[in-house]
Amino acid sequence: MITERISKGHGFFVAVENDCLLGFATYAQFRGGAGYARTMEHTIILSDSARGRGIGTQLMHRLLAHAKKGGAISMFAGVSAANPAGVAFHAALGFSQVATLEKVGCKFDAAIDLVLMQKFL
Repeated sequence: MITERISKGHGFFVAVENDCLLGFATYAQFRGGAGYARTMEHTIILSDSARGRGIGTQLMHRLLAHAKKGGAISMFAGVSAANPAGVAFHAALGFSQVATLEKVGCKFDAAIDLVLMQKFL
């Protein structure tokens, strides 16, 4: 995934402390096709030990700046509706909720809603 993202000009950023991976953030084109070439969707994953330390915010600022410099005009986040901290995290970064897709995901054998959030770069 890292090689693929970087080869397409998309970012892949990691946070490491004392040789331990704390998390990563990456992005890619939101949907296939030339018409979506300037709209991205990101993923951010943090270890429990990284939460609440500003590491996610630092990763996201770097990711958003990289995407903007590369010509992206907007970034999407897909956040589980069962993760209010994730929704709040993105809202604090300037993402706005644009849709809720009902029962499109499955986690722990339960259907989950997906909150789509968008930030214009």
